[in-house]
Amino acid sequence: MNGLQIFNNPEFGEIRTFKEPDGSVTFCGTDAATALGYSNTRDALIRHCKSDGVANHDVIDTLGRKQKAKFISEGNLYRLIAGSQLPGADKFEHWIFDEVLPSIRQTGFYGTPATIDAMLSNPDTMIKMLTAYKEEKEGRAAAETKVKELTPKATYCDHMLDNPGLVPISSIAKDFGMSARALNKMLHNYGVQYKQGDQWLLYAKYQDCGYVGSKPVDIVRKDGSPSVKPQTQWTQLGRKFIYDLLKSNGILPIVERPPFIKKKATAKKKRVG
Repeated sequence: MNGLQIFNNPEFGEIRTFKEPDGSVTFCGTDAATALGYSNTRDALIRHCKSDGVANHDVIDTLGRKQKAKFISEGNLYRLIAGSQLPGADKFEHWIFDEVLPSIRQTGFYGTPATIDAMLSNPDTMIKMLTAYKEEKEGRAAAETKVKELTPKATYCDHMLDNPGLVPISSIAKDFGMSARALNKMLHNYGVQYKQGDQWLLYAKYQDCGYVGSKPVDIVRKDGSPSVKPQTQWTQLGRKFIYDLLKSNGILPIVERPPFIKKKATAKKKRVG
């Protein structure tokens, strides 16, 4: 009977609830049917409730005797509410689903007079309830912190996915607040690429990874004549590779940096193993 809780409402009277082992909350069928105006509570449970949403639990009656009572699931409670002719059935629904249940799920208890009396008369009950509240609050705070941490990364990755195709190094460099020249030199220092003529090429280790492609770009020669030359550009897979490489060396894209920290991205001369 440790999962049993009793709630009182001036309009609907006493409602007994039970916290099941799986964490779900069930309601005493007789209490609910009575509160909803059913004259024959036993018949109401038979007609409106599905058997797989009914459980039997021990309760103490008004004479102090242990009795078996039927407790119904949330789904069955909805069915009782839907079949009720009571004008205030919607108010009952609001009380249960907008006040009692959210409070039970968040803190493990609902602040009725009976609950408060139990807390004051039994220190163990108070400790258990406050511990549940503390754990829920800490869990929620941790989840909110994690969301804040992941949001910038998700935003940057979404940006990458929204821009398929080849990307010039200048666009990637801009994400990190640096020039294309600086990023190219950094990738060279990390042992990713080398320069041949006017074009950057990947070392053999990375050539077949699908990181880059060659794209012809229009140029104007010194004498003013037009020409075309190949330019190494990066795929989204390659862009992700650069992101992971720089992040592993403590360099984040601007969108992931705290607004109050301004980092100057620099690379040490070391090669990727």
